[in-house]
Amino acid sequence: MSDGAPKRSVVGKITSAYGVKGWVKVLSYTEPMDNLLSYRRVIWVAEGGQRELEVEAGKRHGKGMILKFKGFETPETVRVLCGGLIEVAVEEFPALAEGEYYWHQLEGLKVITTAGQLLGVVDHLMETGANDVLVVRATPESIDQQERLIPYLPDQVVQQVDLEAGCLTVDWEPEF
Repeated sequence: MSDGAPKRSVVGKITSAYGVKGWVKVLSYTEPMDNLLSYRRVIWVAEGGQRELEVEAGKRHGKGMILKFKGFETPETVRVLCGGLIEVAVEEFPALAEGEYYWHQLEGLKVITTAGQLLGVVDHLMETGANDVLVVRATPESIDQQERLIPYLPDQVVQQVDLEAGCLTVDWEPEF
C-alpha cells in the first residue's frame, strides 16, 4: 500500500452466513463491538482478493454481530465472503482523546527503556482481559534477540508514546 493507497486496519472477520436473506455473522474487532456499525463502506479481504462492500444494515446478535451487504440476498451469495476480513481506511476511525491510541498506531514503534536501551519494535498487541500486552520483537539493533511481552499500562509501564519520533518509552527491566 505504499502506492498512495490509504492505510487500512482490520475491524472484523466474517465467520458464516446467517439466515436466508444474505446476512453474515461477524466477529467484531472494534471496542465496543457496536462501533463496527459506524462504517458504511468496508473492504473485504481474503486470499482470493479484495473488494469494496457497502453495509446495508447491521445489528448486535447474541454475543456477536450480523451484517447485511448490498447486493447479497441469499446464503449462497454470501458464502464466498465467509472467512474474509473486513478492513476500513484508518482515516475513517473516530478521533481519540489525548493520550489514547489505536493499536495500529503503536505497531512498528521502537520500544526503548527509560535507561535508553532498545528492546525492539511493537509487532502487535494482545488482549488478555486484565490489560493489553505489547508483543515486542527484537531487531538487529536491539540489546538482545529476545521477544518480550510488556503490559500496556500508561503511566505505570508505558511512560511516553511519541508517534512522530516512532518510539515508545517503557519503565521495564530488560531481564523480564
